[in-house]
Amino acid sequence: MAVFQYDTAITTAFRQLSGGFIVGSGIKNGSSTPDVLDMYLAEQASVKERIGETPLSELPTLAGWRAAFRQFGVDPTGYRSAAEALLRRLTKKGDIPSINLLVDLCNLVSIRYGLPVAAIDTRQVNLPITVRFARGDETFINLNQSEADHPAAGEVIFTDEADVVIARRWCWRQSEESAAREETTDLLVTIEAQNDGGAELVKSAVNDLMTLLPAHLGGTYSSFFLP
Repeated sequence: MAVFQYDTAITTAFRQLSGGFIVGSGIKNGSSTPDVLDMYLAEQASVKERIGETPLSELPTLAGWRAAFRQFGVDPTGYRSAAEALLRRLTKKGDIPSINLLVDLCNLVSIRYGLPVAAIDTRQVNLPITVRFARGDETFINLNQSEADHPAAGEVIFTDEADVVIARRWCWRQSEESAAREETTDLLVTIEAQNDGGAELVKSAVNDLMTLLPAHLGGTYSSFFLP
C-alpha cells in the first residue's frame, strides 16, 4: 500500500515538484538532548551567516514555493511556506526555539536546505496521505486548536484516506491530529521542493535525516522519492 502519493492533477500542474519521504517506526521521541541542542544552535548560526542580508524571497528554494503558492491562488506573503516561516523567525528574531527531539532534527534539516520538512505522527492518520486540490468541504483542525475549519476550494492539501486534512496550503500548516509530539512512535517525514535543482537537495536532505533520526531516536526507517 502507498504511504504518500500525489494526485495526477498535482504532478501535471507543478512540473518542478520533487519529494522525498521517510517512514519510521519504534522511535523514542522526547525533549532534545544537550548534544542535539548544541548541533541545532550551531546550524542556526551557520544558516544566519550564510543568508546574511539576502532577502528570503531571493533564495531559490523559497522562491520556488512562493511561485507554487501563487499558482494555486494563495498570497505567499500572507501564508508563508513552512521553510520560509522558520527562516523568517531565525533571521528576524535570532533563533528557533526547541520543540522536541524529532521536530528539532527536522527543523535543523529544513533550515539547512531551505525546504519544508514535515514530521507527521501516523498513529491517528488513515494512510495513504494524498496531495490534491481541495473541494472545500474537507475538515481541518489547526495546530493547537479544537474547532474545525475547511480549506478553500482549489487549495492544495494533504488528506488521508478518511478525507481528514493533514496539512493546508500544501506546506503552510499541519493539523492538530498529525503533529509530532514527545509520545510519537511512528512517523512519516516529507521533504519537498519546487525549484530547479530541487530533486538533488531533497535527496541530500533525506540522506541527512536518515543518518540523524536513527542516531538520536532509534527505531527503523525506510525512504522513497516521488514523483
